[in-house]
Amino acid sequence: MAKTIDEGFETLIGWLKPLISEREKSTTHKSTVNSCLTTNFGCTNLFETGSFGNGTGVRHYSDTDYFAVIPADKLNDNSATSLRLVKEALQSTFWSTSGIAVSCPAVKIPFGTYKSEDLEVTPCCYNGLSETSLGSFRRYEIPDCNNGWMFSSPKAHNEYVEHHDKRLNRKLKPLIQLIKAWKYYNDVPILSFYLELRVTKYAEGETVIVYDIDVKNILKKLQDAELASIRDPMGISGLIPSSKTSTQKQTALSKLNTAVTRAEKASSAKANENIDDAFYWWNLLFNSKFPSR
Repeated sequence: MAKTIDEGFETLIGWLKPLISEREKSTTHKSTVNSCLTTNFGCTNLFETGSFGNGTGVRHYSDTDYFAVIPADKLNDNSATSLRLVKEALQSTFWSTSGIAVSCPAVKIPFGTYKSEDLEVTPCCYNGLSETSLGSFRRYEIPDCNNGWMFSSPKAHNEYVEHHDKRLNRKLKPLIQLIKAWKYYNDVPILSFYLELRVTKYAEGETVIVYDIDVKNILKKLQDAELASIRDPMGISGLIPSSKTSTQKQTALSKLNTAVTRAEKASSAKANENIDDAFYWWNLLFNSKFPSR
């Protein structure tokens, strides 16, 4: 129960925090995955990336991501071929696990019921250092989902989010979680990494975060931009698309339009001191998962 909209958002954020047990479900298999990739591809390092490790994951929905660093000469020029070979090796190792599949740029291994119990492994090779405004970071080549390879630097992107989260009194990461929760709760086919960059880019111009105001503003900005690709603010990964396919993008835009309408109605209700109505519209936006009043 929550008496105010602010309390409602704070309660929801508490619900979004991933459970330690979720993380353990997939990470217990790390050593076996590492052994498989070392034996088959000479993997030199398997390290965690993604929202789970960055503090922007959503309970039951965000999976555990790893980069598998493999010597370049052990990877195929066609990244799709490399993904297929990694998938086949992992399937042979985890022969009793069903559902192992290529989910570019990674191979997904489902170890439980929830998405959070999935482990995703992205094959990559080291490609030197990238100089950014926040320092030097290791750069890797990962599958670009178009048979080629693209640059990525998980540490650089994590530092970008962390920098602005610290500046904004630790309210940026919860804001990212809220936008991701809208995505997951409504099955919106927008890439999580895209949302992370979009929200952080928006936050660059902010001095304070107020969750209900900023959720509405971000959704409106996404709508105004028509989910156009975003250029990596760290200057490493080039243009980041909002969805994997044009069909997914159109579906996402339709759901985004609905979300903007609901957020605006919630904002108007709060301004008119119709708090019950505001709770109603936020509950609709988060697909019946917003705290009750």
